Amino acid sequence: MSCIVIYCRAGFENDAAAEITHHASNLGVGGYVKTKPNSALVAYHCYSHDEAEYLIKKIPFKDMIFARQWFIGTQVAKMPIDDRVGSICEVAKSFPLCGELRVETCDTNEGKELSKLCKKISNPLAKALEGQETLLRQQVKNRPTLHVLFIASDTVYVGYSFSFNNSPLYMGIPRLRYPKDAPSRSTLKLDEAFMMFVPEDEREERVASGMKAVDLGACPGGWTYQLVRRGMFVQAIDNGPMDQALMDSGQVKHYREDGFKFRPERRNISWLVCDMVEKPSRVTELMIDWAVNGFAKELIFNLKLPMKKRFDTVYENLQRIRDELHEYGVKYNLQAKHLYHDREEVTVHLQVLRVPQNVFS
Repeated sequence: MSCIVIYCRAGFENDAAAEITHHASNLGVGGYVKTKPNSALVAYHCYSHDEAEYLIKKIPFKDMIFARQWFIGTQVAKMPIDDRVGSICEVAKSFPLCGELRVETCDTNEGKELSKLCKKISNPLAKALEGQETLLRQQVKNRPTLHVLFIASDTVYVGYSFSFNNSPLYMGIPRLRYPKDAPSRSTLKLDEAFMMFVPEDEREERVASGMKAVDLGACPGGWTYQLVRRGMFVQAIDNGPMDQALMDSGQVKHYREDGFKFRPERRNISWLVCDMVEKPSRVTELMIDWAVNGFAKELIFNLKLPMKKRFDTVYENLQRIRDELHEYGVKYNLQAKHLYHDREEVTVHLQVLRVPQNVFS
């Protein structure tokens, strides 16, 4: 199969297309994109038959900012309504033995209308795939994942991804509940960011009770809420008012200051978070300053995107971070993702591993 199928947020198809084209070009692979506006779906067709599998093995999925999920596959159209299972199984005969089946739709209104069909067909399809030895009876994580993506009642993309380089989530979407006592829905962005950027087996150590944190542009406290509920002590920086319940927790100190001017008195901050509405270049400059000066060990911040050239904007700012941290000899890990709870923004995580002391001493 020569097609890579990518899920993304509706309206960001061009950005996801630009991203896979960028990575493929860097690896010397040529191809072309097929997509429709607001479809939440991108199909990248490689010119060579075997290069799609090469790409989804070679490109780290964590480096795909705008992709929620991907797999290599092929489209099956005009399936007989009374034998969709047979049509899908016929295509899947050539697949490697898979350890999991996901019957999914795109994250659109049209996709939601197909969700009942997905649930209805999942069990008979799984049994048929097991019968032809394409799918294991018990779910196994170290085997490929078999994807069936319905885009119409008679049309699907069928394919597989590799469990070591895909999203472990159904449709690539985390299922998070909005806390009723949170000051704003933006709280889900930081909740998802912790889930996305900090491995589960490291969270107890890296996102721990008693840590000190700073929230720049904190008002009314959506991101501070996530820090407080994890037991951290927070310096909330904003000229606006903070949620009273957070202030009553005893874990928050509110500083009515400009987030771009505030700096901590001591270099003992475990987490800096920032969701200020400002130009991406200005936020990037601020985050570089915090990292180079060793003010915080880990940073999570949002880059608010322009209406056009969103892919270019993100990649230019990430490259600026890499260039400047390299210049100062800072050792770091950098990740970015267009999270499910993001809208016109991308969330970035920067883990500062080592800062040469002569840089800020």
